[in-house]
Amino acid sequence: MKTDRLASLDVFRGVTIAGMILVNNPGSWSFVYAPLKHAKWHGWTLTDLIFPFFLFIVGVSITFSFSKRINDGAISSALYVKILRRTILLFAVGYFLRVFPSFNFESMRIPGVLQRIALCYLFASLLFLKVRPKGRVAFTLFLLAGYWAVMKLVPVPGYGAGVLEFEGNLCGFIDTKLLAGHLYKTTFDPEGILSTFPAVATALLGTLAGDWLLSKRGQRRKVVGLFVAGIIFVVLGLFLHPLFPINKQLWTSTFVIFTAGAALIVLGLCYGINDILGQKKWAYPFLVFGTNAIAVYAGSTLMVKLVALIHVSVCGETMFLRSFIYNKLLVPWAGPLNGSFLYPIILLLIWFAILHPLYRKKIFIKI
Repeated sequence: MKTDRLASLDVFRGVTIAGMILVNNPGSWSFVYAPLKHAKWHGWTLTDLIFPFFLFIVGVSITFSFSKRINDGAISSALYVKILRRTILLFAVGYFLRVFPSFNFESMRIPGVLQRIALCYLFASLLFLKVRPKGRVAFTLFLLAGYWAVMKLVPVPGYGAGVLEFEGNLCGFIDTKLLAGHLYKTTFDPEGILSTFPAVATALLGTLAGDWLLSKRGQRRKVVGLFVAGIIFVVLGLFLHPLFPINKQLWTSTFVIFTAGAALIVLGLCYGINDILGQKKWAYPFLVFGTNAIAVYAGSTLMVKLVALIHVSVCGETMFLRSFIYNKLLVPWAGPLNGSFLYPIILLLIWFAILHPLYRKKIFIKI
């Protein structure tokens, strides 16, 4: 098993996947702290950073996974088969998590988080293997500029061009034409077809960050470069926000720029603290989560669904196990808001206990 991993990338991934579990599984959706909610439409919260962070990390990981093969001239048809197989598996797992336990295929949502990760991984991997860094920069700019152009200039029947509200935007129009009845909402899906293209740009920016980290530059220069680039991207995203709003659900070009900047800053912090200073003790739980991120995401999602099916009887009252844990165990002493926050914390502790033995044995579950 390969053990020469970049600690900072695993820590960053672990923080991200822990955040994903935290925001996706409150004890009650009626009681959630504001930073743990998504922005209603335009704008952003800390929660809106989590998914683009993960796609950015996917891009960095692609660089670290494939660079040695490129340098050694070891690119073969078997590698492309491996990429395709992983794409299909990620998509299939994501779809299974959606369809379970009802298996109602007629109205089941097709897009999803793992499905988008799968597609971004596929296109970013192929572009990394075929296109040099300058070409990837050009292709990223093309995706971001092209997405802005079609969203602003292509008219939607009944609404016209340039509509960026929930009703009447081009993303929703395309999704309803191609995936009607299989969307998150009737007329829109945040992981829909058109918005996947700028999401690929997020992963491509991650590959470029990976190129920077693998360059022969000194470690301090790498950290400074990550911070400087991150600050520039954040400022640029905010500057362009009035022209093309930062919007996670539309995955706007400004959202890509802004969140990539934030990801560069966080990656720079992790790289400086963990890989340069060697301070890893504080990040140990995140290393555990980060080395088995997809496994913990899929496993925790499945666990939550299973818990929702289990009934318990307490003092003659029958209720779902989740409701029992939240309403009967957490709310009485922590209150509804803190109890809702503690519920996913318990889930994280359970998964830490499951993954810790695997981490100690250097067993990393890969799809």
